[in-house]
Amino acid sequence: MAKKSKRNSGPKPDSNRAAKLEQRRLEREAASAVVARPFEGLAAECDLVALREFVPSALVDLPLIGEGRKVTAATILPGGVAALVRNEGDDAVAYVGLQLAAPGSDPAAELGAAIEWARTAEPGTSLQVATTGPDTPRLKDLLDPEVIPSITVHQDFNWWIPEGVDASDEVAHTVKHANEAVLPSARLDGLPGAWWVDPGEKAHLRWVRPEDEDALMEALSRVHAAGGLHLGEGSRFAGSFRTHGLLVPVFDLDREKHPDEWVAPTVELGARLDEALAVDAPLTAAERRSRDGLRSRQITLR
Repeated sequence: MAKKSKRNSGPKPDSNRAAKLEQRRLEREAASAVVARPFEGLAAECDLVALREFVPSALVDLPLIGEGRKVTAATILPGGVAALVRNEGDDAVAYVGLQLAAPGSDPAAELGAAIEWARTAEPGTSLQVATTGPDTPRLKDLLDPEVIPSITVHQDFNWWIPEGVDASDEVAHTVKHANEAVLPSARLDGLPGAWWVDPGEKAHLRWVRPEDEDALMEALSRVHAAGGLHLGEGSRFAGSFRTHGLLVPVFDLDREKHPDEWVAPTVELGARLDEALAVDAPLTAAERRSRDGLRSRQITLR
């Protein structure tokens, strides 16, 4: 009688090898799992999502906890690197990137790892990819969660070249090419997560909201059914998208108006949404129809 083949029989359930394989499987699953709402718990959550997803060029003064080197977050760094440290005058200045060439599944962990590296790295060095692991500090342990940081919006990438530095032809060409792709943008004063962007034919308001997605969708439906889902003359609700666990309503705007002219109408819309969010009654038939229509115009980025 032929011997029974042991090929593909696998390790015994109670063997040490089986335990190791199971541990590796769990580690792979954890590494590939996408964190639904990575910046939850931070007052800056909505702006961090906007800066990571669609704001072209901006710098953020990160409210780091404790003493040490100042670290500035940037929408994107040259080459899409995770972090870099450079000399600016007599100081070593650290930057971490939000829009990365090789993003992973947990933006908060990646940002935390980049911050830790940038606090001690030597000037003239850069971090291509922020590697995360069990020892990576939580972002809420690095940043003051109650602070909405100062954000400086740029209309170009000239800040990629430190003041007083003569850039090489290659670097100058890279900056010129990046500048040509920048869309005019502005953060609406006093409205975290509310960003005006002008891609050309019409401008847009993209408002990253902090509420639970389902609750906000119901509120939008109530306001829409009542005829209030707009920013006044020259505006139109265009739809919404989901990203990093948050819902982002989008409005088409008259691009001839200055971004500041949309602050008051946006505040008024916010008041209507707050009122609708406070309602706990079931949606009416008209509100359910509005919800169905709004959902049909919703997309998911990640």
